[in-house]
Amino acid sequence: MPDAPRVRFAPAPTGVLHVGSAHTALFNWLFARHHGGTLVLRIEDTDAARSRDDWIEAIGDSLEWLGLDWDEGPIRQSGRLDRYTAAADDLLARGLAYQCYCSGDEVRERNEAARAAGKTPGYDGRCRDLSDAERERLAGEGRERSIRFRTPDEGTSSFDDLVRGEVAVEWSTVPDFVIVRSDGSPVFFLANAVDDADMEITHVIRGEDLIDSTHRIRALFSALGDAEPPRYAHLPLILGEDRAKLSKRHGAVALEDFRASGFLPEAMFNYLALLGWTTEDDAEVMDRDEIVSRFDLDAVTHAAAVFDLKKLEWMNGGVPPRVASRRTDHTDAPGSRGALR
Repeated sequence: MPDAPRVRFAPAPTGVLHVGSAHTALFNWLFARHHGGTLVLRIEDTDAARSRDDWIEAIGDSLEWLGLDWDEGPIRQSGRLDRYTAAADDLLARGLAYQCYCSGDEVRERNEAARAAGKTPGYDGRCRDLSDAERERLAGEGRERSIRFRTPDEGTSSFDDLVRGEVAVEWSTVPDFVIVRSDGSPVFFLANAVDDADMEITHVIRGEDLIDSTHRIRALFSALGDAEPPRYAHLPLILGEDRAKLSKRHGAVALEDFRASGFLPEAMFNYLALLGWTTEDDAEVMDRDEIVSRFDLDAVTHAAAVFDLKKLEWMNGGVPPRVASRRTDHTDAPGSRGALR
């Protein structure tokens, strides 16, 4: 593993850059710059039905407006599909994954039956130990095939989160999960594990809402090879003033909307840095260099952070700009970025 940290920001191009995603990007950037490390921009565009090139351009443009650059990338997962297929085939060959012929409707029906019986829902392992003849029969019936990872039957998955301390879960509560869909596309868990290993990512800094997926990704990471898994740091969620997760019903949540409304990137940078991170002297107004010099994960808080528009307006100079509503057609989105095409 490299001596200097290697982190990544990995947005899915299914929309413009949300304040929460910008917050994650900023904390990755600050960590890399503070420690003299590398920031990789990775585009998670394996879901072709929901990914769009113009979203990729808009994400890059918003990052640049905020003042965040990257050292490697953008690397598009859609260009690495052969790598994920090879990894899945390797897991199959070693018995660490298996072919599943259960349809989505069948899995949902069995989950509903489990709930009705007072049992915990989750994949029941129906296809775990099929014989070659059974697999051939199911395939001959025209059933579609997905690939599931075989989770351990017993024991505990645990890791030391750099923000939250030890996080543990019993493997008996984590059912076998799909890593390749029936259409052949890789699921988030597999692509993340493969990419983090191949790109020698040392630290994964992301939102608290993804903490449960970490057990699955770490298991895949270990199954794929001998590389040391990255350290994880799960950042506090950003909430609206009503303490609900920040969403469109709270007003503007896209970075480009704040930009269009006249907010300064320096003010947004300063304000986002203070969401979930504190300084020893409770300093608030700081320039970029001071924030970089003082930033570290040790001072990231556990509690959720509330997005206070009035405080952002104060940082912006005390004159509240008119916050534009989210555009729907994006015909007036920020200028295109050829490097992200």
